[in-house]
Amino acid sequence: MRKFPVILSIALLVVACGDKPQPDTDPDVDTRTLALTPEVATVAWDATSFELGVKANFAFSASVDASWIALDESSSTSTSLVFTVEKNLSVTKRTATIKVADKSDRYYHKSMTVTQDVNPNPDITLSIVDKNATAETKALFANLYNIGGKGFMFGHHDDLWYGRYWYNEPGRSDTKDVCGDYPGVFSVDLATIARDGVNGNENKIRRRVILEARERGEVILAVMHLDNPLTGSDSWDNSKSTVVSEILKEGTTTRAKYLKWLDNLAAFALDLKDSKGNLVPIILRPYHEHTQSWSWWGSKCTTENEFISFWRFTVNYLRDTKGVHNFLYAISPQMDSWYSNEEADGRIVYRWPGDEYVDFMGIDCYQGLNPSAFKVYINALSGWAEKKKKPCGVTEDGQESFTLQNYWTTNILEPIRGTRPCMVVMWRNKYVGNNESDKHYYSVFKGHSSENDFRTMYADPESFFSRDLPDMYTMPEGYAVK
Repeated sequence: MRKFPVILSIALLVVACGDKPQPDTDPDVDTRTLALTPEVATVAWDATSFELGVKANFAFSASVDASWIALDESSSTSTSLVFTVEKNLSVTKRTATIKVADKSDRYYHKSMTVTQDVNPNPDITLSIVDKNATAETKALFANLYNIGGKGFMFGHHDDLWYGRYWYNEPGRSDTKDVCGDYPGVFSVDLATIARDGVNGNENKIRRRVILEARERGEVILAVMHLDNPLTGSDSWDNSKSTVVSEILKEGTTTRAKYLKWLDNLAAFALDLKDSKGNLVPIILRPYHEHTQSWSWWGSKCTTENEFISFWRFTVNYLRDTKGVHNFLYAISPQMDSWYSNEEADGRIVYRWPGDEYVDFMGIDCYQGLNPSAFKVYINALSGWAEKKKKPCGVTEDGQESFTLQNYWTTNILEPIRGTRPCMVVMWRNKYVGNNESDKHYYSVFKGHSSENDFRTMYADPESFFSRDLPDMYTMPEGYAVK
């Protein structure tokens, strides 16, 4: 499995300098002197070297805790340390600490900090929906784009909450049971949190597993099967074509009810913080599969203008009114039958809300055991993502109750190899206990016939699981998000 590079501390580099100090006549008097000039420094983004003056009356060693700056022993002297510096390709500053210590007494030392300026001309600039998004959210946005073309993150819906034969066992995962690693993407449904807040045992579980995924550095992807706020039924109730128009209309009870749901969602997002106290970024896809007729926000119940207005209304309310700045907004039309290249291309941007209102381009694919169709959809998605300069991915996928032993290599890995999508997220494995007649599963689990093939995909350099991910919440080098 290919691993992203990990920055390690540079090995201790030693410069012997000066003559050995003469023994002091009074052993209790410390006559050592050590001064560093400067004590704090800033270097340009394109600097190639940095010089540190040292005044010491003893032999000393120098160490540095970053990989972008290194001691040049051949150019250093007993009074001046010269460091080579790499250009900063990132749009964030970076800082290193240089420590100079007595060669025979490492506890006697002084340190200084050197900061390198940001790159004013990054290689890639991306446009984000929320200009006030948190630093971690902007970094996630850039990393999603950066991974595209290098490989794809494997994801699974509700994977950390339950599996086919287990329920709410902290630390467990059907994926991990098979390959020993967690998915790179954890998909979760936030509809009941929007409706009820964080009340109830299931919503508490949702919160817990989201935070667990974030602590491991995984990506959080959220769908919302929202109830119908007009009829009171579920999200598949398409009996009324006036739901969205009622939400968009000032003063209606439907609008008031729906805004309360968005208030609950905002409160949850603004209280969702990692162990460092930072808000947890979430890729939110609020009105998924809008190309289809079955949902109250779908093609049957809305006009094109209504859907676009509804999407913008939701983004504006969460971002501007409620001040939620840890969401990325993802659209995800459905691709589940055979479509020609032209048809697939058109469905990707069906009822497009505008480039300034979409961060992530997704597709929900239930193409069955048809890798050729999957390839067509992925190519269409990749094409649009390149045109619009946005990250993209397969936000739902799978074949219910599949038994094909080589499913993963033939239906997932090979079609997506070398394309732009940064993720493929399988739908859930329903918890069934001992009820083997219930075949509602879309991914691997212990005992499934495709276990070995799944491990083959796991070992492939283009599949990224939890341990393969870079720091998804730190801006990658060469990127700017505006």
